[in-house]
Amino acid sequence: VQSINTKALVTLASVVRRPYLAAPHVRVATISDVNYTALRDQCGIRAVVFDKDNTLTAPYATEVHPNAEVGLRSALDVFGHSNVAILSNSAGTKDDPGYEDAGRIEKEMGIAVIRHDEKKPGGLEEVMKHFGDDISDPSQLCMVGDRLLTDVVFGNLFGMLTVHCDPLCSGEENKDDNKVASVVRSGENTIMYGNWVGGRAIRRRTMAHAVWPGEEKCPLVLNSGDASDVVESC
Repeated sequence: VQSINTKALVTLASVVRRPYLAAPHVRVATISDVNYTALRDQCGIRAVVFDKDNTLTAPYATEVHPNAEVGLRSALDVFGHSNVAILSNSAGTKDDPGYEDAGRIEKEMGIAVIRHDEKKPGGLEEVMKHFGDDISDPSQLCMVGDRLLTDVVFGNLFGMLTVHCDPLCSGEENKDDNKVASVVRSGENTIMYGNWVGGRAIRRRTMAHAVWPGEEKCPLVLNSGDASDVVESC
């Protein structure tokens, strides 16, 4: 059970003043639509941080969702196991007694779960400590997740490259999802992607990344099964 995310509530005031903090650099249907080779070779990214529930797995599951399998395998192949990790707002936090869930996820999924006391959009110190000398600046990290107010705001606050994916599950498959998180996620997406003047204005002010020049000049969304075509176009 997840406790109240006080960090997100505090940060909400900043997002109200600067709503573009919640605008991702890239939006994809699933993590399998991301060109991880381009992230590494063209964007200065050295490590990828994934949210877990509805990004890699069904809520609270420890099996990689079929729609995320290709993407996770690609990320691991490109960056190596030591530079791919999970940053969850449940597993690896104070909501996870003895970090039992984190340990189970690491054993069953083979991916490190970052331990952190402060929930996203906090936790930068623990993330940087986890990757050690491999990462000298947060701009070398790519944050991938299904939540705008936690995953994307966290990444944007610290200059990471942010990728927002649609939630993996719906209907019966999503029955174990945190109910509050599900409602808030729906509201976030409606505000950000709805066909209204406010949403369009927010998206036009998406924050620049230190290296990546933008999707038009360097596409990170795969349009086919051949990632090399996208890399060559950057």
